[in-house]
Amino acid sequence: MKYLSFTLITVLLVACKGDKDVAQLPPQEIPVFEAQKKDVPIYNEFVGQIYGLKDIPIRARVDGFLEKISFEEGTQVKKGQLLYSIDPDPYLAQVAAQESKLAEAETMKVNAKNELDRYQPLAEINAVSQSDLDASQATYDASIASVNAAKANVSQARIKLGYTTIESPIEGLIGKTEAREGEYVGKEPNPVILNTVSRIDTVRVHFSISESKYLELAREYQRNRTVEDVKRDVEDGKVEPYIDLILADGTLYDEKGVIDFVNSQINTSTGSLLIQASFPNTARLLRPGLYAKVRVQLTVAEDAILIPQRCLSELQGEYSVMIVDDNNQIKSVPVKLGTRVGDMVIIEDGLDGGEKIVIDALQKIRAGMEVVPVASDFTSKNAG
Repeated sequence: MKYLSFTLITVLLVACKGDKDVAQLPPQEIPVFEAQKKDVPIYNEFVGQIYGLKDIPIRARVDGFLEKISFEEGTQVKKGQLLYSIDPDPYLAQVAAQESKLAEAETMKVNAKNELDRYQPLAEINAVSQSDLDASQATYDASIASVNAAKANVSQARIKLGYTTIESPIEGLIGKTEAREGEYVGKEPNPVILNTVSRIDTVRVHFSISESKYLELAREYQRNRTVEDVKRDVEDGKVEPYIDLILADGTLYDEKGVIDFVNSQINTSTGSLLIQASFPNTARLLRPGLYAKVRVQLTVAEDAILIPQRCLSELQGEYSVMIVDDNNQIKSVPVKLGTRVGDMVIIEDGLDGGEKIVIDALQKIRAGMEVVPVASDFTSKNAG
């Protein structure tokens, strides 16, 4: 029994000594983010698709064998530049045939005129009947109509012959040809659209917003904003009159765009409203068909507290942050979240600004723990 008591005392002494050593450990350095009040622009992002300022399909307007391709795919072409040539021989034959009919009609017209000229003086002396003169006049009038019809047929044949050479309607970037030399084009099932020429010095971006988002924005606008308010914010620099484009790799396109078209009706099939924005494409970086996100600034949250989302802890739908108080002790503070802005979030309630919020070290701390706060070098990926 005596030995048992001695052992117990020894264990207690060692345990007490261990607790004393832990208590004497220096406080850990913990990274913190200082909450600041500032005006925060509120953006909405929408997925859009890029089109050329003009995307002109190149079609074969007559059918025939494709004889020659006179451009290099994927290059710039000039307005009026020859693109395709279709075998002209059938259409040359049609022109020759119609010209022959025109010559025949003109010959008949000359004969009818001579006959009419011969009948007119005879009719004046009653050498021929009036009905014969009228018939001669009718024949001449019909010959004039036949000449005019033949001329129209010649013109139509020459127009079709002209369609055997296909020129670029605009200056722009031409794509991959959908037909090769020797193919029969112009009628299904062969390709009707041979290519597309796109003007891309400026591009159009089409994006859509849902009915619910449209109603939300419209109600918010009517409740809190007037046209004068928006104009004032633009003039004061609070609301950017331009919009941004976020490319597929996550980078921000370096030129600003403007919204130039909002559809008048909701699409009943998709339940969305189509919007178009235009962006300069000076460097020809953007190509038709690319997908990108359009970022539109809707308003500005004044004196908002914006913190990184990495600072948040969530439990059963309730959010909180860990702050370092004036005594360098950890304290848990419940917060109410507002709008998320990229990798940041606006805190609507729970913080007053100036608090030192723990970031990237939530697993190392607990409430009441003494720490050494160290300013974090956190930079938002959405900055700029």
